[in-house]
Amino acid sequence: MIGRTALGLLLLASMATAEALPKKSLDECLELALDQQPRLKAAGSTVEAARERVWQSTAAYLPQVTASYQANRRQATTGSLTGGGGSFGGPPGARIFNFFSTGVTLSQVLFDFGQNLALIHRAKALESSVAADAQTERDSIVFEVTQAYLGLLAAQRLRVVADETVRQNKQHLDLAQGRYDVGFAPRFDVTQASVQLASAELAQVTAQKNVTLGRETLRNAMGMSGPLDFDVVDVLAQPAVKIGDEEAVEVAYANRPELVSIAAQQKAQSLQIDAITKDYLPKVTGGANYTWSGSKYPLQDTWNIGAAVNLSVFNGGLTTAQVGEARANLAVLAANAETLRQNVALEVRQAVANVREGAEAIRVSEKLRRQARENLELAEGRYSTGVGSIIELTDAQASLASAEANLVQALVNYRVAVATLERAIAAPVTGT
Repeated sequence: MIGRTALGLLLLASMATAEALPKKSLDECLELALDQQPRLKAAGSTVEAARERVWQSTAAYLPQVTASYQANRRQATTGSLTGGGGSFGGPPGARIFNFFSTGVTLSQVLFDFGQNLALIHRAKALESSVAADAQTERDSIVFEVTQAYLGLLAAQRLRVVADETVRQNKQHLDLAQGRYDVGFAPRFDVTQASVQLASAELAQVTAQKNVTLGRETLRNAMGMSGPLDFDVVDVLAQPAVKIGDEEAVEVAYANRPELVSIAAQQKAQSLQIDAITKDYLPKVTGGANYTWSGSKYPLQDTWNIGAAVNLSVFNGGLTTAQVGEARANLAVLAANAETLRQNVALEVRQAVANVREGAEAIRVSEKLRRQARENLELAEGRYSTGVGSIIELTDAQASLASAEANLVQALVNYRVAVATLERAIAAPVTGT
C-alpha cells in the first residue's frame, strides 16, 4: 500500500537534493531583476533624457552670452576706409592690412507673455509621462519575473509528481510480477504494468526538461547573462486574497502608471497650445554688446545696449494652423485616455474573476486529489487480494497522477492570477 505521505516525502527528498544550491525568494529575485534588467536601465536613461529636455527648455529663459574673435587680412583703398569713392578695377592707393575684432554679446528675453514658461512646464509634464512609462516597464518586469518564478515552481512540483508516479508504477510492476510468478495473475498484468511504467518514465524525462526550461526562462526574465546559480523557494501555498470589483477598479484608476502617463501628456499638450497661442503677442528682448576692433593693437572699444519689441504681423496663417493641429492632438489624447480607462476597468474585472475562479479551482482540485488517493489505495488492496484487475489499478494510478498535476496547475494559476491582479491595479493585494 502507498501511504498518504509518500508524495510529501518525495518532495522533501527532492528539496534535499537541491540543497547544494542556495535558495532565493521571489522578493530576492525581483530585487536582482530590477537591478540588472537592461530594459529597466534603458527606461531609466529615457527618463534622464526627458529631464535634460526640461533644462533645454529652461535655457531659453536665461541670459544668452556669446563671445567672438576674428582676425582678417583685407585689401582696401584709403577712400573706402574713410568713406570716399574709388574707381572700379582696383584704384590706386589700395593696400593690404590686418583687421581684428573681438567682443561679447548678451541677450535676454524680458517679456514674452509666459510663452517660455509654458514650454518649461510642458517639458516637465512630458518628463512625468516618461517616468510613468518607466514605471509601466518596471511593473511588466515584475510580472514577468513572477510568472517565470511560478512557472519554475510548477515544473519542479510536476517533476516530483512524475518521480512519485514512476516509483508507484515500479511497485505495481513488482506486485504484478509477484502475482504472476505464483500463478495468481496472467502475463497481461505484467506487460500492462510495464507499459504504464514506461509511460511514467517518459513523463519523468519531460518533467526534467521542463525544469531546465523553467530555469532558463527565469534567468532571461531577470536579465541575467550568466547561468542561474540558485534554486527558488516554494511559495505556491499562500493565503487567499479577496477584493471587490469596484474597489479594485478605483485602486487601478488611482495607481495605474499608464493613466498617469496619458494625463501628463494631456497636460503637456494643453501647455503646448498655450505656448503656440503666445506667438500672436509681441516679445520684448534686451541686448548688450561690447566690441574691440581695429587694424592693430591696442584695439578700439565700442559698446551698445538696447531693447527690441518683435511682433509677427502676418505669417501666412502658420500660427493658426499650429494651434488647430495641437488642439486636434489634444482631442486624440482625451479619446485615448477614455479608451484606456475602459480597458483598465475590463482588465481589472477579468483579473478579479480569475482570482475567484482560481481559489475555487484549488478547492476542487484538492478534493479530487483526496478522492484519487483513496481510489488508488482501494484499487491496490483489491488487486493484492485478487479481487481487482490490473486495468483498475493502472487507471487509479493515472487518475492520481492527473489529480496531482491538476492541483499543481491550480496553485500556479491562482498565484499567476493574483500577480495579474496586482499588475492590473498597480498595487499589492494581501491575503485574508
